Amino acid sequence: MIRLSKQTDYGILLLTLFVESGAEPTLTARALADGAGIPLPTVSKVLKLLQRDGLLVSQRGARGGYSLARAASEISVVDIVHALEGGVGLTECVWSPGECAHEVTCRVSANWQIINDAVVGALQQISLLDMTGPLPHELMPLTVGAFSAPPSS
Repeated sequence: MIRLSKQTDYGILLLTLFVESGAEPTLTARALADGAGIPLPTVSKVLKLLQRDGLLVSQRGARGGYSLARAASEISVVDIVHALEGGVGLTECVWSPGECAHEVTCRVSANWQIINDAVVGALQQISLLDMTGPLPHELMPLTVGAFSAPPSS
């Protein structure tokens, strides 16, 4: 099963709360935890990772909290995945080139790279702002068999 971590799922949910809170809000970790129904320690961990990767900025003090580092329309889902997962790698050869024992003889590793790039491309198309509403049914249409060689006569 290919699945994003719960941490990434939480991260996207938390970031949408900034968008839904109006123009350039500063939100505390507690307000985000309460708004999302996620335990405060988990929220704090996710916020630190998002801040470390430059998606959030923090302010200290009585009016402190977190805010988006840039407009929600300029933050892509792949940016969030990179911040919380370290990147997108569907297979070992894509994630850690040179680590797979079968890489030298593998006939499908180049195809996995193409597939991985398509997934990254689809995630790049979707902004944080997009995640606050319904998405179109097709983002990047792919045709099954579109890359197959024509049948031999």
